[in-house]
Amino acid sequence: MSEPSSPTEAKAAAMPQSDVSPAVGFVGLAGLIIWIIFCRNFPAIAGAFGVDGVGVMSGPHAALTAMLFTAGPMAAWSVLVDKVHLNPSTGLDWSLKRSKAEIIPFAIVKIGGLWATWAVLAGLYFLCRWYWDGNYLFAMKVLGTAVIPMIVLSVPYVIWLDRYMKEPRDHTWHFGAMLIGREGWDADQVKKHWRAWIIKGFFGAFMISILPPGFAEVVEARPIDFLTNPVLMGGVLIALLFVIDVQIGTVGYLFTLRPLDAHIRSGNPFVAGWLAALLCYPPFVWGLIGNNNQVLSYESNIAKWDYWLAGSDTVLWMWAAWLVFLTAIYAWATVAFGIRFSNLTYRGIITHGPFRYTRHPAYLSKNLFWWFSAMPFLVTSGSAVDAIRNTFFLLIVNAIYYWRARTEEAHLLAEDQKYREYFDWMEENGVITARLAQIKRRILGRGNGRSAESLHPAE
Repeated sequence: MSEPSSPTEAKAAAMPQSDVSPAVGFVGLAGLIIWIIFCRNFPAIAGAFGVDGVGVMSGPHAALTAMLFTAGPMAAWSVLVDKVHLNPSTGLDWSLKRSKAEIIPFAIVKIGGLWATWAVLAGLYFLCRWYWDGNYLFAMKVLGTAVIPMIVLSVPYVIWLDRYMKEPRDHTWHFGAMLIGREGWDADQVKKHWRAWIIKGFFGAFMISILPPGFAEVVEARPIDFLTNPVLMGGVLIALLFVIDVQIGTVGYLFTLRPLDAHIRSGNPFVAGWLAALLCYPPFVWGLIGNNNQVLSYESNIAKWDYWLAGSDTVLWMWAAWLVFLTAIYAWATVAFGIRFSNLTYRGIITHGPFRYTRHPAYLSKNLFWWFSAMPFLVTSGSAVDAIRNTFFLLIVNAIYYWRARTEEAHLLAEDQKYREYFDWMEENGVITARLAQIKRRILGRGNGRSAESLHPAE
């Protein structure tokens, strides 16, 4: 291999390799698109078999089935092509093949800890009122139906996996051992166990709850209604991109399987990280961000982009294309994670796709989208006060996402040397990040963008 011929090439060569191959997310995307096409054309397909009078498949069960068409190709590619089950980071050694008698004592403790965890989560779902209203009712139905198969399948799965685990006493084992008073359990391991499962429980239910509406909108959309209308066309494409984001994201939360090297290695240990993330999701966001009656209302007396740009089809098409582009970056960031997407977790480092340009492509594109779609500085009331308030509060929302990004960086910097290398590479080479870092250094007069003072949040 030839040596880099310039300092720029030397810097570029130092870009750490991603822990997830770029292809994983795209094969999942292909499977999802195939299923959407099938659902949209189901009346014609059924008619070919002599079954008439059926409509498109846009119901919640079709949306749920889409996860299988998304997860299946990603799992198959990960194992058959990328061979992730052989990665040292799985914690598995396939040559071990311990006897069942040897691992049963560990497995019983672990299964007990797992079932107790699910019981606690079920109790929280029961107690929290928001899970029994609106879209969350679908999530509760899905989880309630899945609980028996999960209990049954967890027994052979844990026994099988423990035969090959280098250290069977994982986070779940420590929690199970704590419950029965067995010696050797570690409080830090129990905390790691619960951080991971609270993330899965909270975000998993939310993601399942939002699967059906967007899926139905995309499947039921009629080209005759939107092909000549930039506003409707933009809305349909944005809805499709959000379906891609939600479907792949939901797979990421639910398929945290060690043989796929997709297990949660650690949850964010910083209180600030949890606070910043939870502020952006229901039920917390319902009283905080958005419309007139919320604390950070940036949509008071607004009419959004299509109202202000009406009368010029060219501008409307350009604006719609820009909003679709921003949403595409947001969805691409999720696709880049493949089967490993989830908030507040460390599951390996992603350095390809949009993450070559900025460390937080989803946050950047999402916040820009809000500015260009809501246009909070333009108000129907004609009031300068409304415009100033809207602008101020959207800036506060942007600040929350910046805070959230910094807490995530602190978590990953503490966990992985590869992320530290990626962070430094982006500071010098990232198309967007490097330029922002230069501006920040000029303003603050600091050298290294990942100093302990600037990144360590309150615990």
